[in-house]
This record gives sequence, C-alpha cells and structure tokens, in this order.
Amino acid sequence: MKISILKNELNDSIQHVSKAISSRTTIPILTGIKLEVSYQGVTLTASDTDISIQSFIPAENDSEQIVKVEQPGSVVLPAKFFVEIIKKLPSKEIHMEVKDGFQTYISSGATEIQMVGLDPEEFPVLPNIEGNETISIPGDLLKNMIKQTAFSISTQETTPILTGILWNLSDGEFKFTATDRHRLATRAARLEGTEEVRFANVVIAGKTLNELSKIIPDQNMLVDIVVADNQVLFKLDRVLFYTRILDGVYPDTSRIIPNVYKTELTLETKKLSESIDRAYLLSREEKTNIVRLQTLDNGGIEISSSSSELGKVREELDVLDFKGEPLKISFNSKYMLDVLKIVDSEQLTIAFTGMMSPIILKPLDESKALYVILPYRTTN
Repeated sequence: MKISILKNELNDSIQHVSKAISSRTTIPILTGIKLEVSYQGVTLTASDTDISIQSFIPAENDSEQIVKVEQPGSVVLPAKFFVEIIKKLPSKEIHMEVKDGFQTYISSGATEIQMVGLDPEEFPVLPNIEGNETISIPGDLLKNMIKQTAFSISTQETTPILTGILWNLSDGEFKFTATDRHRLATRAARLEGTEEVRFANVVIAGKTLNELSKIIPDQNMLVDIVVADNQVLFKLDRVLFYTRILDGVYPDTSRIIPNVYKTELTLETKKLSESIDRAYLLSREEKTNIVRLQTLDNGGIEISSSSSELGKVREELDVLDFKGEPLKISFNSKYMLDVLKIVDSEQLTIAFTGMMSPIILKPLDESKALYVILPYRTTN
C-alpha cells in the first residue's frame, strides 16, 4: 500500500471512526483503525463490537484530487497514536507506505514516522444488513430527537435496557422514549413516506446515539436508517454507522402517563427555568435538589427552596393560564432543569393529578414532546 492524501480529509475521517474505539476492549485488533486503499479511495473502519463506524475518502471530489494511489492495500494502525499524530503533522499532504510485516511509514514535511501495523485480515467483518425497514430523516430533526430524550436514560448497568432509547414507528409517526424510572422523556415526529414501515421495541444505547449525533453534519442532510433484526445502520453521506439493538423488552411506559389532570399551568419556559435555577442553588447545597412549587390565591405560583446552612429562596411567578385545583408539590429541581434546558418552545404546560402523582411537562410547539418527573414526598 502506498498513497499520498490530504491531511484535513484524513483527519476528518479519523475523527469520525475513532468514536467507535474502546479503551476497554480485550481484543488487540479492535484498538486499531483499519485502512483499506483502492483506486477509488480510502476506507477507514473502527469497531468496539457494539458500534462500528466506516468512513470513505474518495480519490477525487469536485475535480480536486484528495488521494493519489500508487499501490492499493490495507493495514490496521494503533488508533491512540494514529489519531493524535495525524492531527499534529506539519504539512497539508501526508505520504503513507506499508511494507513487509505491516511496517507503516508516514511522512509529512520534514517529519517521518514508523508505526507497527497489524494484519487487516484479523479485523472483524462488518455486519451485512439486509434490512427492508429503511427510513430517511432530516439530520437536524434526528439530532433534536436524540437531545430531547437521551438525558432521561438510566446510567445503571444493572438494567441495561433502560440505558437505551426506545424507538417505535407506526402510521408514519417516529417516536423516541427514554426513562430511568424517576423521569421519562418522549419525542415524536411525522416522517413522510414511512406509512408502510413499522417497527417496535428497537432500543439503542443512549451513549451510542449521542456519539452518532456528533457525526451528523450541521447542514440539513437526510440520514438513511436501515433497521434489521439485531442491528441498525445509519448512512450519512460518506459515513456508515452500525450499532446493535439492545437485548430485552422495554417496559410499557404508557401506564404512568395520566390522561386526566386536576391542575394545569401554562408558563413561559425561560422564566420558569430561571426561577427554578435560582432555587436549585440552595437545594443543591442540601444535596437533595428539592424545590417546592405551590399555586397562589392570586392565580400565580410560588417557587421556593431552603438550606439549613444558607437560608431560603422564594419567588412568585406569573402564570399565563391556570386550570383546576390549588396544588403544592415538591420535585427534583435538577430533573426539572434538564427538561427546561432542552425545550425549544417559548411556553409549556405543566399538568398534575395530585401531590404524589407524576408531573407532566408539555412544550406548546410542534415537537409532540412530553416529559414526566416523579414528585418527592416531603414532611412539610
């Protein structure tokens, strides 16, 4: 293998695929990035068995030569060093040559590097996904749906299924659900042309979807998603991102979402967020994060918290609309702030069915998002 390649193109591809490198793997070949060179271009692949990412660099793009191929071939290079050194090379062009025993020589400007490569034949073959369930979704919408649900996943490995986000697609509506048993987030969107496609109980690790989100470009390009039996493939321009579906059955969360409410408040999202953020400063000192909300006779609400060492904070907030019974409730302010920070809508409705019933937050926009937070039982 012998090539010359533009540094920025190689570095971009390395940054994409390196998200699949795990430092915890016990399989030496998986600590590396596989390079395959043909006269069409260079393919980089990395995998940790749970996710695999492949990125293609074409030999030419818009009549600009990116890769000059003198000799095709392949090699696996140790990722930790390869990722860092390519970033720091001095020249715009990099020359690479693989000789006997996979000894790899890299030069750029006056810098010369020799790396010990590994046999590419030992690198695992990527899954062959022949899924007929293929959908397309705008990249910015997919990023939003991930952002607006991933914060609610569980971090406890004792219940692996809850570390993922549940996907359901039915009648053209694509829905994400995440819960850690203390809170729940759902986000749905209509996808044109998917009315005939259906799947349920597809659960993908939240950490994996967060890594995918970093790769999706800011330009609003379409992402193709192929769902197979135990794998999902995302196709983004020159990048293929494979991930396995988590084993197990996701719990039925529909039962914890009430349909009838005793109290409904409509508020400005920003003002509510700022008010709870101030109250959180004291509740954080108590290491409880407990903030209290109660309705007032004048139609507004009171937000308050206290610290045995620092004192109390209390403020009144106007309500845009108030329906139903008076209410006094305590909740985890950090969980509430996590929701308020990712709500794009200027206004939202908070609904309650009682002191110890789930708190429902519904943004007043087109997102079809819904958030649930379990309240705290307090003595006063």
